[in-house]
Amino acid sequence: MESSRGRIMAQMLDAAENASPVDAVEAVTRELGAALGARTVAFLIADLSGRALVRLTHVPLGGTGAGRRGGDEVATVMPFDGGPAEQALRTQTVQVVTQPDRWTVLAPVTDRGEAIGLLEMILPDEPDPRALQEITRTAHVLAFVVIANRRYTDLFEWGQRTTPFTLSGEIQRRLLPASFTCEASAFTLSGWLEPAASIGGDTFDYSLARDVLHFSVTDAMGHGVASALTATLGVGSLRNSRRRGVGLVEQAEAANADVADHATVPGSYITAVLGRLDLRTGVCALLNAGHVPPMLVRDGNTRALPLPPNFPLGMFADAGHRAGEIELRPGDRLVVVTDGMRERNAANLDLPTMLRSITGLHPREAARALADAVLEVSGPTLADDATLFILDWHGGHREDRRTSAGAAQERASTALPD
Repeated sequence: MESSRGRIMAQMLDAAENASPVDAVEAVTRELGAALGARTVAFLIADLSGRALVRLTHVPLGGTGAGRRGGDEVATVMPFDGGPAEQALRTQTVQVVTQPDRWTVLAPVTDRGEAIGLLEMILPDEPDPRALQEITRTAHVLAFVVIANRRYTDLFEWGQRTTPFTLSGEIQRRLLPASFTCEASAFTLSGWLEPAASIGGDTFDYSLARDVLHFSVTDAMGHGVASALTATLGVGSLRNSRRRGVGLVEQAEAANADVADHATVPGSYITAVLGRLDLRTGVCALLNAGHVPPMLVRDGNTRALPLPPNFPLGMFADAGHRAGEIELRPGDRLVVVTDGMRERNAANLDLPTMLRSITGLHPREAARALADAVLEVSGPTLADDATLFILDWHGGHREDRRTSAGAAQERASTALPD
């Protein structure tokens, strides 16, 4: 069995390397289908809204294909309906659908908790546990193929965009991290941005060092391209100083000066929460620059964290900054939102109560539940970006994770709300 598995993996990797980046996923799934005797094999990518899957197919010009067209490419959107595909992606568990004379296997394509999509395989015979295990592992390999090849092509990004982007939306998208979710032994995090009709300049970011996690949530003044350019300046400055290894206060002061000196619109500023979590101790330094206070969910209670006040970044070029800190305990959840989660109709959402009700959800699903709740009370068109960042602290830095095909086992099967 091991030699067979190794041969399949080798064939998949050879197929990926020999194909162009646009064809790599199709080449890999074709090899996988042949090896496992499948009737059909397909990769379904998760769209950027997190509320649908997208089937990408290649149909030469002049051919027929239902769905959104982009030259020879067709993207067919399959909105979530609570069925097996949604359950497979959201719970990170393999689903088997039995139909007359065929079995459809839906396996999550995931890496470190990032739900990239699903591997859909139609088999002529009922798969036994060993076959399902093989499919699960190869779906994990497919995640690396997607991650490696999407750097070279717009195909996957195009497929994920179920609505067109404005220029300001395009700029904002480039400011966000490549993966919205990250799992490690000591923590799990996930961010989410629900854009307004006119982009409001929100961003979130994170970077993992050997023993430190850096993160930020920012909100640039205004809307549209001007706001996106101010956000670019702020995020670029924060990343630059972070990569130079300076501390949290120094990062804030560098960004403060850069926004004040270089903003295209005079008087522009950025509110922000900056964080630096020591993964060895759980001590989290936090700096609040005129932003909505971060919240801590601990033992079923939610409270705003009191931090030293600071002016927004760029408001006053010579302003000083101070940080506070909190020692996280295993089981704690840290939540940072932007004011789009609180403005106008969104203020009708009882955020502390909502946070308490979703403590059992993986941060990826908790973020989605909060975004859905904001849309429910505000309507489909937001007046301002609504952004949130959720960090669960587990403790145990450098302890081995218990994973299954790219997802942490203890978090993957968490029940979803009705």
